[in-house]
Amino acid sequence: MPKNDSPSSEKEVQLQKQAAVNFLQLVVAGRIDEAYRKHVDMQGKHHNPFFPAGFPALQKAMTDNHVEMPNKQIIVKNVLGDGDLVAVHSHLVLSQGGNGMAVVHLVRFHENKIVELWDCGQQLPADSPNKDGAF
Repeated sequence: MPKNDSPSSEKEVQLQKQAAVNFLQLVVAGRIDEAYRKHVDMQGKHHNPFFPAGFPALQKAMTDNHVEMPNKQIIVKNVLGDGDLVAVHSHLVLSQGGNGMAVVHLVRFHENKIVELWDCGQQLPADSPNKDGAF
């Protein structure tokens, strides 16, 4: 997938930001196949080191994860867009009453589809000394 070296218009960036958030919301809601069908170029790639290369492997992992944790919630905190890249900073709550994780998904778009995805997360401690909190 070639990188888009030309700057995206503000309208394109806004649409990409909406698409990235919608993708994550659909995945967390268990509508993984729909999320991939609407938003992902399956020839693209992800960089999650816990799963085999390729979006089909990540899609399967997301489906398996939803079976294990069907009540996840995602609370989007910040969305940033720059050219063909969108970063979504979220609070991912894995189970009711749990602290969850601070998560950042970085996605690259090409022709209105996600062609590359990075994700990183930080488990939130029950007793953090930081009174400002994670968010």
